[in-house]
Amino acid sequence: MRHRVLLIVGLLLALGGPELPVTALFASRSTMTGRLEVEAFFWLITILVILHVLFIERRTPSSIGLHRPTWKTFVFAIVAAVVLVAGIIMLFAVVFPALHLKPPTEAISSIKRTPFWFRLLLVTRAAVFEEICYRGYPIERAGELFGQRWIGAVIAWAAFTLAHLAYWGWEALIIPGFGGLVLTLLYFWRRDLISNMIAHFLADGSGFLLG
Repeated sequence: MRHRVLLIVGLLLALGGPELPVTALFASRSTMTGRLEVEAFFWLITILVILHVLFIERRTPSSIGLHRPTWKTFVFAIVAAVVLVAGIIMLFAVVFPALHLKPPTEAISSIKRTPFWFRLLLVTRAAVFEEICYRGYPIERAGELFGQRWIGAVIAWAAFTLAHLAYWGWEALIIPGFGGLVLTLLYFWRRDLISNMIAHFLADGSGFLLG
């Protein structure tokens, strides 16, 4: 019973923590102060999840896929990043026009208007926070809770996709939906969260740090 309670608490923290109403108390994301407050909040959630794993569950980082990287870590990360970038380009060039969907140009432009140092911070935070809270932890723990890792993977993918709703809007959810699917499959197959983080960073960085 205690084990199940700890799993539920951890999942609520990882998947529900970022959506807590307290985020509404932060300044608007249209200001740099507001953006930094939101980023700090996400880092806090990340730290709390890691502390939950280490000191409450009394498990090792490897229990959520954090292993010492090998050469395969980087190879699979690069391959996944290429798939992500190519797929997103295809979405913008083909899928959005074909389905008459509105691309999230304003949301993207809003981010690209911020200073480079902030975009670097944003991309790094997304790679670390989202892979821990929307990939490694929920896939493993929800998998334990429901007895099947694939159920954990589906829950993690759905939560990751919907977490982007407030900022991207319904029509643009196809982007995090695709990206989340690729990254979820990568983790489900490799169980290497560092590889996921690198792939995530490279994919986001290609869009927000280059040019």
